[in-house]
Amino acid sequence: MKNLALLLALLAPLPAFAHAQLLKAEPAVGAVVASAPTQLILHFSEGVEPAFTTVAVTSASGARMDDGAPHTAAHDNKTLLIGLKPLPSGDYRVEWHATSVDTHKTQGAFGFTVGR
Repeated sequence: MKNLALLLALLAPLPAFAHAQLLKAEPAVGAVVASAPTQLILHFSEGVEPAFTTVAVTSASGARMDDGAPHTAAHDNKTLLIGLKPLPSGDYRVEWHATSVDTHKTQGAFGFTVGR
């Protein structure tokens, strides 16, 4: 009987603890865009907590180009928005550190280019 109970305990479904993975970005990862965006939009697989999430957008020279704190879209905590300063033509790097609503942390980086 103990073996049956142990077997059932091992086969019982466990809760899935997912992490907020970046699904897509606007501008897209590696994109070359003709005109400078005024905001960066990050779409995650899970809801994120903007108070515990950071996004840094930097130029090739290392200047910060993000403008203000990241915030979630209205009625969609999986979409994170951050304003951008006017972006001249050039290469930009985005580094993000996200905390999901279940407190798991993820991070990543990517680049995009304006006007080349």
